[in-house]
Amino acid sequence: MISGKLIRLIETHEEQINIRIIRQIRHDAGLTHLAGLPEAELRERGREILQNLGHWLAFGDQEEIERQYEGIGKIRYGEAVPLEESIRGLCVIKDEMIDFIHELGIDRDSAALYAEEELERHIWRFFDLLVIHLTRGYEMEWRHAKRAAV
Repeated sequence: MISGKLIRLIETHEEQINIRIIRQIRHDAGLTHLAGLPEAELRERGREILQNLGHWLAFGDQEEIERQYEGIGKIRYGEAVPLEESIRGLCVIKDEMIDFIHELGIDRDSAALYAEEELERHIWRFFDLLVIHLTRGYEMEWRHAKRAAV
């Protein structure tokens, strides 16, 4: 059972979590290319995931996820953002979201802990899909550019 309450807290605190995400990206020495992207781009990527988390987890259309994140992978390749940084950027979003849940200090009875653990498991699976499709799109664009250069 995924906690709808926890998902709503993430969605309604999107802006607060997004500020943390952008701050983390801007201060991580290993994310120099990603940190160089316009704030609007970083904010939109975080907003898209955070505001729609419930939809993605409950009704996520596999084809929509594939299309969207393969497209983002292609864009990141075109922006010369290394693949490793692109993946780490998704990890920052995931980690900040999970950290936010842990910091809420909600009831710690067994049902609440189970709901939190279950939500984390679903978030991990969801982000695994995002990474797979972002990587696929990035590599497709890389292969396309490589063929064009020959």
